[in-house]
Amino acid sequence: MENKLKNCQEILRFITCGSVDDGKSTLIGRLLLDSRSVLADQWAAIEATSTRRGQSQVDLSLLTDGLQAEREQGITIDVAYRYFSTPVRRFIIADTPGHAQYTRNMVTGASTADLAILLLDARKGVVEQTRRHAQIVRLLGIRKVVIAVNKMDLVAYGQEAFERVKQEFLTFAEPLAFRDIVFIPLSALNGDGVVLHGECMPWYTGPTLLELLETVALDEEALNSSFRFPIQLVARLSEENGEERRGAQGRVESGTVAVGDEVILLPAGRRSRISAIETYGGRISQARAGQSVTLVLADQIDMSRGDMIASVAHPPKIDKNFEALVCWFSQTPYDPARRLLIQQTTRCIQGKIDTLSARLDIQTSQLIPSPAQVGMNDLVRMGFKVQQPLAFDRYEDNRTTGSFILIDALTHDTVAAGMIV
Repeated sequence: MENKLKNCQEILRFITCGSVDDGKSTLIGRLLLDSRSVLADQWAAIEATSTRRGQSQVDLSLLTDGLQAEREQGITIDVAYRYFSTPVRRFIIADTPGHAQYTRNMVTGASTADLAILLLDARKGVVEQTRRHAQIVRLLGIRKVVIAVNKMDLVAYGQEAFERVKQEFLTFAEPLAFRDIVFIPLSALNGDGVVLHGECMPWYTGPTLLELLETVALDEEALNSSFRFPIQLVARLSEENGEERRGAQGRVESGTVAVGDEVILLPAGRRSRISAIETYGGRISQARAGQSVTLVLADQIDMSRGDMIASVAHPPKIDKNFEALVCWFSQTPYDPARRLLIQQTTRCIQGKIDTLSARLDIQTSQLIPSPAQVGMNDLVRMGFKVQQPLAFDRYEDNRTTGSFILIDALTHDTVAAGMIV
């Protein structure tokens, strides 16, 4: 019972992606329906919409295609986040668009995902968008993927078709070096292999999609990485003896920290020790990645929002210059004269794009030097110069301290997101 209660607190974030009409929205709709996560009024609404369209059966994709304009066009054009839970685990789903012109939406959805579900049509196998999505998923640091071979009902639930698609993807994905790849045959339309096995594929003895989502190990990289604590707020704390101490409030983004540990405050470079760790429920002796806490230092050090408390043994890099792979979000093309703010964790500082060296070809993973221009959805390598020292890690080593967004200083629009290399 204790383990079951513990698992109830776990949240698995995953992304679904695939080519247009591979059935992403239908798959998520089936997951929600068969896991009993659809309310009666929601079901009534999509039944009515399906009937109005003259469809012979309920269109499960309407459970995720949330905007009326999208429904009328019959496509999903943005990231639709959905939430559901089972007795074992809670889930956050990012259903991302399959179109090439919405790369920025996929980057947004994948940036916080623990796992990716790539849908393939059992009839078509690996296609151009499959390759593109797999490249982006790997680029965004997702190392666990589920290959959902959908529409098995259209190939008579044949094992031969499933094995053909499986081998085709393994051959393509070998250079990407995913840590875990699991293949599941299913029919999102009919429900086979999604929550229940069904009776149409007795040759498949592996888990259903939901069984795998409930049991896949959560990524422990954040826990095993070096300690990083971006400060969100500095609060005054009253001690029992009447003294006041300053407490750094925020979330442990990676690693662990314990009372007595030596730490360093950045960018100032001042060292101290952790004298107390406060939480809403009282003092604790140790905090780990994902916990929101207040850290009290043994020394009275001046600190503020945007500073970072980190491991002394393995501190992040401190510099005013860095390079990053950037996904351009803005409809306004890149302009070197544009005034920018760089938001990285809780720190927001002025900066500028210093160099534009290459554009990434998603199909080949090759960097094309000296691009003539940068437009929306392009992935480019840029060099940055900031006004004040920034504490950061490579994105490959820490997805939180190695990522940032670019904000137009005049309009405050988010124009790009970057991964430090």
